[in-house]
Amino acid sequence: MPPWITQTEPASLTIAVKAVPGAKRSEIVGTLGDRLKIRVAAPPEGGKANKAICALLAKALDVRKQDVSVLTGASDPHKAIRVQGVTPEQVVTALNLD
Repeated sequence: MPPWITQTEPASLTIAVKAVPGAKRSEIVGTLGDRLKIRVAAPPEGGKANKAICALLAKALDVRKQDVSVLTGASDPHKAIRVQGVTPEQVVTALNLD
């Protein structure tokens, strides 16, 4: 299991994220040390970047938007994102990362 994924329950996990708001385009860049680097076009004001990160992960992992939420780091570039309904193996496969 990659260092940026922590299994919390059988079908629930936490992903350590390095967020880069205000980027040219929204994309999952890859790993950066022990975090998954995600760029989003949304600005960091009013939770817009957090919503964009959750929506991007939900789409990439093929889960509902409500299954992805920010656990910690709402106003920090280092975040912990909770994802329900997937296993670490499914995340690695869906994101094409190892």
